[in-house]
Amino acid sequence: MTAKRVLTALAATAAASLTVTATAATTSTAAPARPAACGAGYVGLTFDDGPSGNTTKLLDALRQNGLRATMFNQGQYAAANPSLVRAQVTAGMWVANHSYTHPHLTRLSQAQIDSEISRTQQAIANAGGGTPKLFRPPYGETNATVKSVAARYGLTEIIWHVDSQDWNGASTESIVQSVARLTNGQIILMHDWPANTMAAVPRIAQTLASRGLCAGTISPQTGRAVAP
Repeated sequence: MTAKRVLTALAATAAASLTVTATAATTSTAAPARPAACGAGYVGLTFDDGPSGNTTKLLDALRQNGLRATMFNQGQYAAANPSLVRAQVTAGMWVANHSYTHPHLTRLSQAQIDSEISRTQQAIANAGGGTPKLFRPPYGETNATVKSVAARYGLTEIIWHVDSQDWNGASTESIVQSVARLTNGQIILMHDWPANTMAAVPRIAQTLASRGLCAGTISPQTGRAVAP
């Protein structure tokens, strides 16, 4: 082979190598929309009414089973138990506003509603939970006044798609079955204090994994569960 042909062959090989490298680089930056394990999407696990004497055990169970959740805290309990609010954050949970004393907000004046929401924002922030972006009205009761006051504090109102009924004495089996009804983007209502809910955590993790779902965060923009 002449020197000219050798040089030509080497140039062609180098060009091919550059093309492969460029293609690989392009492919590596095109990350998939969600991890393979979360192929069916994300759901929002939410726990109301904490922090409580049960919070530490609940956080341990969630963490041990690879789950993250949104904790809708009552302001009065956040103020009384700031270390538990910090523990929620340390465990990878998201902290949100569930009013200060859990009243029927739709029966209150605008000023009273404002006090319930604003004091909770302050209590959570003072406890190290950050400034909440999500708000769940007690009992899921809301109206235009409640919505407008929440919006004034930059809060997105979050209700739920599935009620686990754990507050009403639902069995561990029933709570797990409620989780099994969730689909991509949906949110389930659970509570910080029921023993049956904590007992359900390992099976909740198994149920979600078997369906290709992951526990996600709740988007303040859409009010639906999304990738963390």
